[in-house]
Amino acid sequence: MKNTLIIIPTFNELENIQLMLDAVLNQNQHLHLLIVDDSSPDGTAQVVKNNLKQYPDRLFIEEREGKQGLGTAYIHGFKWALNRDYEYIFEMDADFSHDPNDLPYLYDVCARKGADLAIGSRYVKGVNVVNWPMSRVLLSYFASKYVRLITRINIHDTTAGFVCYRASLLRKFNLDKVKFVGYAFQIEMKFKAFLLNAKIIELPVIFTDRSRGQSKMSSSIINEAVMGVMIMKMKSLIGKLEI
Repeated sequence: MKNTLIIIPTFNELENIQLMLDAVLNQNQHLHLLIVDDSSPDGTAQVVKNNLKQYPDRLFIEEREGKQGLGTAYIHGFKWALNRDYEYIFEMDADFSHDPNDLPYLYDVCARKGADLAIGSRYVKGVNVVNWPMSRVLLSYFASKYVRLITRINIHDTTAGFVCYRASLLRKFNLDKVKFVGYAFQIEMKFKAFLLNAKIIELPVIFTDRSRGQSKMSSSIINEAVMGVMIMKMKSLIGKLEI
């Protein structure tokens, strides 16, 4: 897993962060990890900085002012990674909803099976979600169905946040033109990858709801996704969607 960077955005993940650092960095000695922290008031960033000596030249942190959103955190991380010539770049949550043990499988899909984008999918084979209330399972599942209907992309889990990109694909994006900041960011990136004719492969994973800390989901995030998908699709039809 050489030339690989995991990007994890954080905001108030004190209960998870030490466990996550160890779980990711002990997976493989070649893995590198970048934490993008949005001024967490609970001390998340300090825990990361306390570990820098334990994981020299493998653990990094970028601290940003204020809570700027998931999408901008990943864009910040993508630019950081591309400037340092990483070849495989992951998105991953800090709360263990994404299992660090699945990292090698997503890597393999890109490195050995030729995918430009590997997606850890909750829905490619049934519904693989643990500990979510039924209302949220249905919301997430039908959100992906809605996105597929509007965009016509053949991806089952369009809102998945556990993914691996080849750097060569990310370099085709104008990252400054990515519009969404919430979970709609995940949809936008997949839709644009589809328009770029990227090779996209979904790999079934089990998604487990967080057991520590607070969810960042909100009604504004949902509204952004619902309206944003329609606007994005219309712009693509008239040739005004900037990729």
